[in-house]
Amino acid sequence: MAIATLTHPAERGRLRTVAAMLWRDKFATAAVLFLFVVLLCAIFGPALLSEAATKQNLRGRNLPPFSLKQGWLMVLGADALGRPLLARIIVAAQNTMLIAAGAVALSATLGAGLGLIAGYGPKWAGTVIMRLADVIMSFPSLLLAVLVLYMLSPSVGNVILVLAITRIPVYLRTTRAEVLEVRERMFVQAAQVMGASPTRIVLRHILPMVVPTLVTIATLDFAFVMLAESALSFLGIGIQPPEITWGLMVAQGKQYLANAWWLAFWPGLAIILTTLSLNLLSGWLRIALDPAQRWRLEISRKAGRK
Repeated sequence: MAIATLTHPAERGRLRTVAAMLWRDKFATAAVLFLFVVLLCAIFGPALLSEAATKQNLRGRNLPPFSLKQGWLMVLGADALGRPLLARIIVAAQNTMLIAAGAVALSATLGAGLGLIAGYGPKWAGTVIMRLADVIMSFPSLLLAVLVLYMLSPSVGNVILVLAITRIPVYLRTTRAEVLEVRERMFVQAAQVMGASPTRIVLRHILPMVVPTLVTIATLDFAFVMLAESALSFLGIGIQPPEITWGLMVAQGKQYLANAWWLAFWPGLAIILTTLSLNLLSGWLRIALDPAQRWRLEISRKAGRK
């Protein structure tokens, strides 16, 4: 049944349209390809290279990049214990992506749910929810994360929870503002007149109008959470060994910057390229999901056919 749905001509036409719009923006296309590679590393990297990433070789301590005498995994050099940086970066992609995706998904779900209640629910509920958001925003997000992680063990689950809590107000305020604007439109008022329940109106009519904005924000927030996790690891209160993330690799390499710069450079470059790709993709999504601006991509696509 699912296969039949995917092979439906209308679905194929829609996918071709999206692919053509994406191909028109070469920077966004490159960003998607890079993020796809990162995703593959996060999924399959630990299963394929976990042993190589943890195996110590003291003869290769701080081996410089492009030294292939000890194998192709040493192309980016080795760390202070002789472990290949390429293998460690690929394996570390899993925890880095898991933390960022988990925090964004949790904060977006909670923030959007509370924002829908604040925008369409009773007035007292909206007031309580917005005051809660003000309390969270009164603390700098990084400082709040530092305080909580100082009391809790810096595990993957705790880091996800802390970073998610600090990002909830972003989705909450955005969703509430969108709901307050959409609820005054004619199709919502028509649904009310026809006797639709508030739950049906919110889930069937309002939420689909809010989702494109939330997707764009989530793409940008994914990059922010990655940088926040890297900052926590750099301060020593993020993920702890033997677990590994790109931020932790940068933190471990900072003391060798004078004589082994590559220890911090390569994982830092991975963070920069991933963040840049997410920002490029977010810019494309902002245009592609906005009916008022999508025509620019569609006209460019039609002009390319001619």
